[in-house]
Amino acid sequence: MLTEHFHNTQKDTGHYSNDLRYVLSLQNTIAAFEEIKTWEGYAKTPLHSLDSMASDIGVKNIYYKDESSRFGLGSFKALGGTYGVLKFIHHALKKEIGDEVSMKDIHAGKYSEQISKYTVTTATDGNHGRSVAFGAKLFGCKCQIYIHSEVSSGRQKAMEDLEATVNRVSGNYDESLQICIEDAGKNNWYVISDTSYEGYTKYPRYIMAGYNVMAEEIIDQIKDRPLPTHVFLQGGVGSFPGAICGYFWEKFPGNNIKFVVVESEYAPCLIRSAQNNQMTSVNIKQETMMAGLSCGEPSLLGWEILKSGADDFITINDSSIPGLMRLLAENNLKIEAGESSVAGLAGLIESMEDQKIAKAMGLNKESIVLLFGTEGATDPDIYRSIISE
Repeated sequence: MLTEHFHNTQKDTGHYSNDLRYVLSLQNTIAAFEEIKTWEGYAKTPLHSLDSMASDIGVKNIYYKDESSRFGLGSFKALGGTYGVLKFIHHALKKEIGDEVSMKDIHAGKYSEQISKYTVTTATDGNHGRSVAFGAKLFGCKCQIYIHSEVSSGRQKAMEDLEATVNRVSGNYDESLQICIEDAGKNNWYVISDTSYEGYTKYPRYIMAGYNVMAEEIIDQIKDRPLPTHVFLQGGVGSFPGAICGYFWEKFPGNNIKFVVVESEYAPCLIRSAQNNQMTSVNIKQETMMAGLSCGEPSLLGWEILKSGADDFITINDSSIPGLMRLLAENNLKIEAGESSVAGLAGLIESMEDQKIAKAMGLNKESIVLLFGTEGATDPDIYRSIISE
């Protein structure tokens, strides 16, 4: 059920500004794409057309970017965290050895002895930590991951299988991030987080650029088909929606594509920020089943784009999530969609069921909607239990 809607009166319909290009630009995205597509196992993830579902909902078409197979990690996060680890290693080596360090030599193992002394760390609900652990293993450094009390044992094991040391702390995600930052300072570890804050923006920029590999793929996959009129984006800390919003805004400035940010009612930090017209944190008192969206503190860089780029912010509850996961699993495409994956679809359906909200968003039978299936069965036991209900 849609529990809250806020239309952003600060939306800027002008061109993507130079200030925002400093946060994230097409140039950053192209650099990330050129690197990531050389990695072993890289393949474009599917862009499905959910025609019959679109007809049932009352829109013209739905594009669904299915990230369930990305690098075998089951999540779009594999693009950002892994790239962030590589960029850190590259910068650390250049500082230690000199400017002659090349990505090619890193891949070839030339600096494996130096890299093995580095330790990267992050806090996570699961998917981002898994991508950082994957990057650490891929490029040869150590990894310390911090998870909070509600992260599933299956997601913990997935990170441990990638040779990360996983530290479980009491409290929520934001508390685990604070402990991670403190321990990194004590131990000379390097935080690779997609949450940016004052004094920490370098690596979140690279992580957001990595996310936009999806956007580059989508543009190629759409080809001669029309661009979306609406893009529904899972909220989280704001790095993912900020990245996608920034990409389409800069690349197609005259198209007035509408961006809708979808959050859990239990973690509404972005809609509160929009309502207050300033970054606003919320205290998470109850965990949503959409684990990837359980974030109470907005990312500085993500918010920088969303505050003037997003059109609407909505919150949903968990009630429709299991049914939509089953619906996608049972349709003719048999899409594996994890709990956070269907948030955009839930937001679309629930917005269309309220005529006043649909009209405010400009949603109608001519709308072409882009959704992101951000994860597959990242905890197979939880996924199976939901699908078999």
